[in-house]
Amino acid sequence: MNKLLSQYNDEKLVELYTQGNESALEELINRYQQKVFAYILMVVHDKDLAEDLFQDTFIKVINTLKLGLYREEGKFNQWLMRITRNLVIDHFRRCQKMSYVDNHETGDIFDSFSEPSMSIEQTMIMQQIYDSLHELISFLPEEQKEVLDLRIYKELSFKEIAEKTNVSINTALGRMRYAIINLRKMAKERNTILNY
Repeated sequence: MNKLLSQYNDEKLVELYTQGNESALEELINRYQQKVFAYILMVVHDKDLAEDLFQDTFIKVINTLKLGLYREEGKFNQWLMRITRNLVIDHFRRCQKMSYVDNHETGDIFDSFSEPSMSIEQTMIMQQIYDSLHELISFLPEEQKEVLDLRIYKELSFKEIAEKTNVSINTALGRMRYAIINLRKMAKERNTILNY
């Protein structure tokens, strides 16, 4: 059954899970757990905390799906990463408030403007860049979008991309190169990303 589920796209798995197929959720978690955990760990630099936030992320996903509140057809991956980022930001906001209360009581108010607030800012900037980049990618020709998706989000090698898209490795590399050139050009024209 799991082998069959692995052939389905995210939206089909969401649909199956909401119809009561628990294995469909397991497949979705397996598909994205490495990416989600790596992102959280990169931001919080603490394995135990990363594991807690990782669990919180999938609890929120499960609750949202069970309540029938998921409405983003074709964008499960982005939706999942947005939940992840928001939970990380919420964690740092809580830390900042706790830090402020503790330091205020001891009279050292300036310590509250240390690491946590910087992490929130960096995380929010990363989200702005991610959102802007995603918008720019939508304007690329289909073959360039495809190679970017396979290389960056699905982490395939150029050899695998060439096989999957029935082109030569040189063509796959060329499409990636043109995609990056086009993204830079659009970013410059729109003053996007470079402004953050």
